[in-house]
Amino acid sequence: MLKAYADHWGLVTGASSGIGAEFARQLAARGMHLVLVARREDRLRALAQELQVAHGTRCEIIPADLSKPHAGQELLAEVAARGIEVELLVNNAGFGMVSSVEETDIGRALELIQVNIAVLTELTLLAAKGMVGRGHGGIINIGSVVSFQPVGYMGVYSASKAYVLHFSEALWAELRAQGVTVTTLCPGTTRTEFFDRSGVPGWAEQNRSEDVKSVVRTGLKALDARRQYVVSGWINYFLSLAVRLATRATVVKGTMSVFRPRVKPQG
Repeated sequence: MLKAYADHWGLVTGASSGIGAEFARQLAARGMHLVLVARREDRLRALAQELQVAHGTRCEIIPADLSKPHAGQELLAEVAARGIEVELLVNNAGFGMVSSVEETDIGRALELIQVNIAVLTELTLLAAKGMVGRGHGGIINIGSVVSFQPVGYMGVYSASKAYVLHFSEALWAELRAQGVTVTTLCPGTTRTEFFDRSGVPGWAEQNRSEDVKSVVRTGLKALDARRQYVVSGWINYFLSLAVRLATRATVVKGTMSVFRPRVKPQG
C-alpha cells in the first residue's frame, strides 16, 4: 500500500488532459509531488504552474513520446536521474481507434499496442520492482469498461484494455502481500478528448458519459481500499457483469451498431 500521499512522488502519464490531468489535480490536493508526462510540453507546463499555485506541490515535467520502443525504461531512467523515487504510478497514457478492417491504418494500430500495452507493461514492471524492494507503493493502470468484452470496429483497442485488466489483476495477486497495490480503473464513456482522437469526434457529448472528477475519485478510493479493479459508475458496473450472461457471439455482435463507420457519400 502507499506509504503516504503527502510529500511523496507520483508519476502520471498522459497528464496533459482528461483523466491524467485530473489525477494530477487530485493527487496534488492530497499533498503529492508529481512527475507529469505527455507529448504536449506546453500543456504540462501550464498544469504544473496551476498545481504549484493551488497546492504548493513540486512538479517535474518530462515531455515524452511513449509510442517509441523502450520509452518506459528511458522515462524511469530520467526520473531516477532527477533523484525521484516513485511512490505511485498512474499509467493513463493511451488512445483508441475506430475503423473497419479495410480502412484500418496498420501503423496506427501497432502504435496503439505500443502505448496501451508495451509501455504500460514496461513501466509497471520496472516501477513495481522498486516498490517491492521498499515494501510499499501503488500502481493504477487505466483499463476500460470494454476490458470485459470485445468491441466491433474497436477490436485492437478493446483487446488492449482486456490485456491491461488481466495483466494488472495478476500483479495485484502477486504483490499484495509485499505491500504493493496494483489497481485497474475501468471507466466507461468519459468526457475527454479520447473520442476526438479515436476518429469519432463528439461521441461522448452525444451519449451518456461521466465527468473526469468522479472517475478519478473512484480510482483513488479503490486504490486506498487495495482493490484489484473498479468500474466507475453503477451503470457501467452492471454492464460489465451483464456481458457474462450472454454468449460471446451475442455480446460482440451487439457492439457493432455502436461504432459502425458511416457510409461515405459518393461523388
